[in-house]
Amino acid sequence: MSHPQNGNGHHPEHSSVFDIASIPEIKIPPRVLMGAGPSASYPEALRAMGANTLGHLDPEFLGIMNNVGIMLRRVFKTSNPITGAVPATGTGGMEAALCNLIEPGDEVLCLVFGYFSNRMKQMSERMGARVTVIERPWGTVFTPDEVETALKGMKEPKLVSVVHAETSTGILQPVDEIAKLAHKYGALVVVDAVTSLAGCPLLVDEWELDAVFSGTQKCIGAPPGLSPITFSPRAMDAIRARKVPVQSWYFDMSLVETYWGDTGGGRAYHYTAPSNALFGLHEALRLTLLEGLENRWARHEMHSKAIMAGLLALGLEPFAQEGHRLWQINAVKVPDGLDDQLMRTRLLREYNIEIGAGLGPIKGQVWRIGVMGYSANRSNILLVLQAMEDILRDMNYPVRSGAATDAAQAVYHEYDRKQKLEARAPIRLQTEVDDPNVGESIPSESVARGVAHRD
Repeated sequence: MSHPQNGNGHHPEHSSVFDIASIPEIKIPPRVLMGAGPSASYPEALRAMGANTLGHLDPEFLGIMNNVGIMLRRVFKTSNPITGAVPATGTGGMEAALCNLIEPGDEVLCLVFGYFSNRMKQMSERMGARVTVIERPWGTVFTPDEVETALKGMKEPKLVSVVHAETSTGILQPVDEIAKLAHKYGALVVVDAVTSLAGCPLLVDEWELDAVFSGTQKCIGAPPGLSPITFSPRAMDAIRARKVPVQSWYFDMSLVETYWGDTGGGRAYHYTAPSNALFGLHEALRLTLLEGLENRWARHEMHSKAIMAGLLALGLEPFAQEGHRLWQINAVKVPDGLDDQLMRTRLLREYNIEIGAGLGPIKGQVWRIGVMGYSANRSNILLVLQAMEDILRDMNYPVRSGAATDAAQAVYHEYDRKQKLEARAPIRLQTEVDDPNVGESIPSESVARGVAHRD
């Protein structure tokens, strides 16, 4: 491929006349992140990431890394020794889980019912697996009978891949029964929990899940860039018994485990850990556990019920199957005749609000509204509903003024009433401002502009 040159035969990008002043300082605009991810980051996590960098074998850093593992075990609800965060987004975690457990020629069953479950299928094929695929219409879940029928038709299944919370459709797939069936037929189960971790019940040990990966940028409330992951002892035994090396040297857990923990001969260098990113994850996990994992689940449930009540009041129809709808991703159908992109564009330009679009075969057909982590609070819910009502009215879609926010407020008032009767504090976003001796609360607008101050 040829590259353009200036009159002196030099490439313009390497020219001596280049002026660095022509590259402006970045100025990040404030955004209300209510899409499918990322969600807003906790100010405490952002502040921690701005600390001075530590070396990847510095004793202070190793202590922080140990604490990340301890806290992740509590959030994953597991005692798996091999639990940590690989330096990658959720897709990297997906690749790490699959490439460690799949060898060329292995039989793999992929449950495809959305964009990301299809990605697991594609990765398995690239790793040389003999893939059996069963599919469901997007927005619906698999039944145990469908999964067992597929397993019965396989000779020697090695692995079953499934997405717990399918971000593309807003569906929650029960995985505990699928794990039981996988083990009944001698297979391991790999679960995508990118959107479910810390946002709804995910019980790794109780459900006997073998490899589970997630992301930091959704319900945990840290910036993207790390993928929490956990491997059961059964999965690690399979990795150690491989006939051929793991396809990826970087993600080879038989090597990574010697860095994440002392296996007897001291820690071995494997890669340069992203220390500052792990500082941010440390603080986000600490805030998760200070809030209480069950309390965080309850907060996501409450805000999902509130926003869905408001969306229904606007006349919008849920996309995901009744009884299996995610709290974290609230998907509604775009009404016939309305411009999907116009809604999203106006929300971003006029209100600084980001929501998600449909992917793949449902592109242009749904809006996906995220209720996750630090973004999951009452003011954001009411702001999104009011903004969508205003835009829908401008699009000549029939809406009753105030209907959406009234419906959401009714949900909140009922929650508050029940909490008061039970003498419990209202369910709300908690930060360390509740403890005057720990941390500080920084408005999201100030964080976006790099300004930190106490409220």
